[in-house]
Amino acid sequence: MITGESGTMTNVLSLHRDFGVLDGPILLFGGPYSNFEATAALFERASLLGITGKRMVCTGDVCAYCGNPSETARLVMGSGAWVVAGNCELSLGERTGDCGCGFEDGAACDRFAMEWFNYADAALDEGSRAWMRGLPGVGTFRAYGKLYAVIHGGASAVNRFIWPVAPDAVLREEITLIENALGRIDGVIAGHTGMAFERMVGIGERPVHWINAGAIGLPAHDGDARTSFAVLTEQGVRFHRLDYDHDTAAEAMRAAGLRAGYDRSLESGYWPSEDSFPAEMRLGKVA
Repeated sequence: MITGESGTMTNVLSLHRDFGVLDGPILLFGGPYSNFEATAALFERASLLGITGKRMVCTGDVCAYCGNPSETARLVMGSGAWVVAGNCELSLGERTGDCGCGFEDGAACDRFAMEWFNYADAALDEGSRAWMRGLPGVGTFRAYGKLYAVIHGGASAVNRFIWPVAPDAVLREEITLIENALGRIDGVIAGHTGMAFERMVGIGERPVHWINAGAIGLPAHDGDARTSFAVLTEQGVRFHRLDYDHDTAAEAMRAAGLRAGYDRSLESGYWPSEDSFPAEMRLGKVA
């Protein structure tokens, strides 16, 4: 699907970038999803927390479901945050014509994806696409004496869904792939599912910390319209909910003709379909 230095959906580890040593609290976030209002609110919140520039780390999918792809891309590009490529960056950067999200064929989210993908694809300029093409598949940084790897979905595939209910064996497989390529790590920062969670995974006799900060562009399918991010400190990771103007973000989607259901999701806190979720995470509610 994608060729060249930026890699395919399955060679996540082929392009690595060292983010260096990050001192102080680190803001972790994923999935801005073209939600300009949420992204702006996140950076305002970061400023209040005293976190700016290179102490912010994003797991990708900057442009996706919502109504302001160009504005959101420019905001993230100008923030100074470290960003790794998600499936949306790979697809939009190379104009593949498909989001590469990894939804099963025929699933509701698969059917809905073409609406927002075509809109984002038409809206983005070449400068934003060039920035996307230059993003690494994996980043690493040191903080508090530990080494963390940053990926989008999985090391095996950028669009692999690793849910909060995934068995330890799944996470262990991904960590092993990272360590085979980059050496021993202490933690993984990942995204793609939009669901915030953390897990300590045993690799031999040592623990590796797996962290998914959630998504700031869409809610976590729990009836709460607020979205999610995390802050990493020496004491560990703390998850936060983000208040923002979701009504304006929903109206921006409708004004753009994006009415497949994600606009309602911003208001209801539920996704428009559950059929892409594991059975044990389905609530029987949709936007």
